[in-house]
Amino acid sequence: MPLEIATTPNPSPRSDAELAEILAAPGFGTYFTDHMFIVEWTPERGWHDARVEAYGPLSLDPATAVLHYAQEIFEGMKAYRHADGSVWTFRAEENARRMAASSRRLALPELPEEDFLAAVDALVAADERWVPGHEGESSLYLRPFMFASESFLGVRPAQHVTFMVIASPAGAYFKGGITPLSLWLTEEYTRAGRGGMGAAKTGGNYASSLVAQQEAAAHGCDQVVFLDVAENRYVEELGGMNLYFLYADGRIVTPALGTILEGITRSAIIELAGKMGHPVEERPFAIDEWREGVASGEITEVFACGTAAVVTPVGTLHWDGGKVEGSSEPGELTMAIREQLVDIQLGRADDTFGWMRRVV
Repeated sequence: MPLEIATTPNPSPRSDAELAEILAAPGFGTYFTDHMFIVEWTPERGWHDARVEAYGPLSLDPATAVLHYAQEIFEGMKAYRHADGSVWTFRAEENARRMAASSRRLALPELPEEDFLAAVDALVAADERWVPGHEGESSLYLRPFMFASESFLGVRPAQHVTFMVIASPAGAYFKGGITPLSLWLTEEYTRAGRGGMGAAKTGGNYASSLVAQQEAAAHGCDQVVFLDVAENRYVEELGGMNLYFLYADGRIVTPALGTILEGITRSAIIELAGKMGHPVEERPFAIDEWREGVASGEITEVFACGTAAVVTPVGTLHWDGGKVEGSSEPGELTMAIREQLVDIQLGRADDTFGWMRRVV
């Protein structure tokens, strides 16, 4: 049966003046709304005690399983204000399904799709005033997450699990114009192997990318590119974004799934690009194909995608001993896809795909 959600308003919410100051320059992941959603799970009771309450710290026993065995997963999504004042989420059902898939991989209980959506809706409704206006590209970033909350030392699936949703207003990802990323190709570190957790959205995948991201920063690059673990030959993804390659004949190639995360924006671009007359091939993509394609002009644009940036152009690829120069300006198709996606999310264009879901 669907969750019964109790709501207890925060007795000390941010004042209107404080909130206006925050929304004027929210940044990303810095400020958090007045409330949070919580529901707990045990084998005996299933999901229970669903509630929206005041945002605040958690009290965890030092033996809480997640702190020792990293049994946790999360999602990233956004709520958008439209011009008429209504509030919508983008492909929330796909986030629910991906979280269920991550749950299976991490031996966590699955939260039913209808309960995931109800949890997100309840928090957005409670903190609706935190959703920025429709001007620009601001939004309310939503972070559903699930973790092993049992106090127990031992390697086994937790018998007490907590699912939560928190929210944070987010400003436009690009300030001062959209510029292509410079990328560093790491040939020492890999992100995931076949049979591993690469397709799950779990913190360990991001933790393992940090040292490679430091390597990229040390070489003056914005992001890191990972290759496959088996042959160290095929492109997988960036630290937190999927990649696309546009060819001169109009087709687009993106690395195949298997050991990479099935991005919500990634699959939306596949649909959107196809409708725009650019069929997308999902297949293994060798690093040499990237180098040679850009150098020869056969590859005309490279771009990356993710929830935060939506779509971002890629410029130069660097590696130890060389580089291949991409465009210093965003590509025409890159920007067309980005504009179309953002316009759908913010209600400026018709949602012919059925991606948007009204919450308020």
